[in-house]
Amino acid sequence: MRRRLALGSGAGAALIAALAISACGGGPTGISQIQAVNADCGDVQYAGSSKAQKLIVSDLPLKGDSAERSRQMNAAIIQELARKGWQAGQQIQLAFQACDDSLGTTGEWDEGLCRSNAQAYASNPDVIGVIGTYNSGCAAIEIPILNQAPGGGIPMVSPGNTLVCLTQTARTCKPNEPDVYYPSGKRNYVRVVPNDAVQGAGLASFAKEAGIQRPMVLIAADDPTSENQGRSFIGAAQSLGMQIAGVEHYDPNATSYAALMQKVKSSGADAVVLAAILEENGVQMIRDKVAALGPNSGAVKLLAFDGFAQQATIDNTGPVAQGMYVSLPGKVPSALTGAGEVFVKEVRAQLGDQPLEVFAPYAGQAAELLIEAIRKGDTRAGTIDELIGATVEDGITGTFTITASGDPEPAPISVQRADERFALARTIVPPPPLVGAARGG
Repeated sequence: MRRRLALGSGAGAALIAALAISACGGGPTGISQIQAVNADCGDVQYAGSSKAQKLIVSDLPLKGDSAERSRQMNAAIIQELARKGWQAGQQIQLAFQACDDSLGTTGEWDEGLCRSNAQAYASNPDVIGVIGTYNSGCAAIEIPILNQAPGGGIPMVSPGNTLVCLTQTARTCKPNEPDVYYPSGKRNYVRVVPNDAVQGAGLASFAKEAGIQRPMVLIAADDPTSENQGRSFIGAAQSLGMQIAGVEHYDPNATSYAALMQKVKSSGADAVVLAAILEENGVQMIRDKVAALGPNSGAVKLLAFDGFAQQATIDNTGPVAQGMYVSLPGKVPSALTGAGEVFVKEVRAQLGDQPLEVFAPYAGQAAELLIEAIRKGDTRAGTIDELIGATVEDGITGTFTITASGDPEPAPISVQRADERFALARTIVPPPPLVGAARGG
């Protein structure tokens, strides 16, 4: 897929509209023929020149700590739709609806919502593609439902899922993964971000270069994604000659981690690696780490996976987060060039002083990939066929190919350092043998 650098003149207005998506009634003209998704979704968005024919939906957590990140991701999707004139080629007019997979009571994605959302998409004949999810656990629920949807399945493109087991085998995967997610026998899911084996290998490489020798790995209990991330880091770190000071699973509902941090201190660890997401009591974890082990730039470093790669990590913890390092699957916005640089400038112009969330360009990239596949494939099944093996040239996030497993290649990862905002420390493309050590299977 070759991308032109020019953005449509309606992109700025569309971005503003995206930042104000609500569940109120009404909607723009030109969508009367579209059947809206009957789920926890906002208004149907459309600004095309004729009647909308098909519907793209996003499925993201719009509440809690992830709200701002998801809001910007939806804005990026609408910006890309506007650049394309709200159409896939000259034949298919595309509308957009943003749906929520999180609960107001917890701010986290919810298994029941993920299931009911996917069922609503599958039963709506106008839905031709899903952009999402962000959380891999939600994707594990939605993928098989969409895989069996009428019309040969519904294509799903994720800008944020990193769990290896959704597409490949690994030491932490169940014996029936990933095949269990594709009951039809045909893959309908791809992602535009590297998976956790790549991220674990990259974060381990960074730790080695930073002189870390004895990291302690803390994993959120009962979370397959966090488990996979932690084990990926361990496999890569051990292959690089590091000694793991210990592995502990923590309760995300605990009120204090002071005792856990004393275990870290007794182990002689020179770093703490958090395999979790911010919503799993990450704020308390960071505060207790600094209180017990000192600042993150001191003797005991703090590293974390992409669940902490959002401005809310800094905003919600204050100065105690400063000096921690957070990995990200892919490139940070400031490292994007060509079409990506243009895209980022367009988004930043609408945000003012608000920091650009790192996953926003990947949401735009997911939209670009899906729209082009719809243009070529025309139907649900045809779009799926176009996604696997697709090549993006000078896309928002660079040039890459979607492999047979549904993963992007090449697969860089970034490491950022927290201050008042996150700043890029390193971009790493881990070698295949190290990624293999991270997967372990």
